[in-house]
Amino acid sequence: MADLFPRTGTILIADSWFRGRDIVETWGCPILWIDASEQEKTLATVERLIAQLLEQQADRDTFLIGVGGGITTDITGFVASIYKRGLRFGFVPTTLLAQVDAAIGGKNGVNFDRYKNMVGTFRQAEFVYIDTEFLQTLPPRELRCGAAEMLKTFLLADAGAYEEAVRVFSGPTPERVPERLVRRAGEIKFSLVEQDPEDHGVRQLLNLGHTFGHAIEKCSRQYEHGEAVAIGIVMAARMACEKGLMQPEVVERICSDLAACGLPVEPPVPEDQLHAAILQDKKRTGGTLKFVLPETIGKATLWEESVSA
Repeated sequence: MADLFPRTGTILIADSWFRGRDIVETWGCPILWIDASEQEKTLATVERLIAQLLEQQADRDTFLIGVGGGITTDITGFVASIYKRGLRFGFVPTTLLAQVDAAIGGKNGVNFDRYKNMVGTFRQAEFVYIDTEFLQTLPPRELRCGAAEMLKTFLLADAGAYEEAVRVFSGPTPERVPERLVRRAGEIKFSLVEQDPEDHGVRQLLNLGHTFGHAIEKCSRQYEHGEAVAIGIVMAARMACEKGLMQPEVVERICSDLAACGLPVEPPVPEDQLHAAILQDKKRTGGTLKFVLPETIGKATLWEESVSA
């Protein structure tokens, strides 16, 4: 891995989980450690990292590499986007969620007042190095969170891959995640990003489950991001059924599939409590909010809904 980048002028921003594990510390680069949690995904963490970059005398030729999960890559990309008006950067995603979703596409940012990714940029990494061997280090819950994002992606565009992923993740935690599934999820996301880099159209399909999921994360600390997205997918499917876009038996299948994969499917708070958080969703325009609603397994659509306080 260390042979892929110059050791001189490269600084790593790494999840503190790797400290002392003789993985990134052998790469021969300065390392800035972060606690990769939603509570630390803040402007305060960004300020601390900028101060550390100044201490390291990082200049505009410095190359940053984010090593860790989606929180780490989001923060690294954001810091690289704004430090001295922009540094080059790359990612080494080490969680399934990051490998199939968060590290791909150029969205970088941090939370504000528990609102997800409210401050951020669009800026593409120069490389995303994916090694599925990292997935062997993940605890079962974190692997399931990544499975939620993978299943979300396949619900958009690949029914066959969706069915295979459900088989892989149903029951006991899989010993290995098939590389072809990781690659296929990345291909689907990259295709949508390539068509719509700044999220004005078709790329918004990737938000399936996220409008409801982000509201759940705002209102409750019970679930991790991927788990909240799984609940959000079920809520979106039920909404699609109410709008006449999806058959009830497909809603039940999706709900059953996600539950079989060890993911939650019911919101931890009453839906009326989620309403206020949904109104603050960054995708809202005036009194209109775009929802992503699945029509069947392998196809989804954008649906505009009037929302009010």
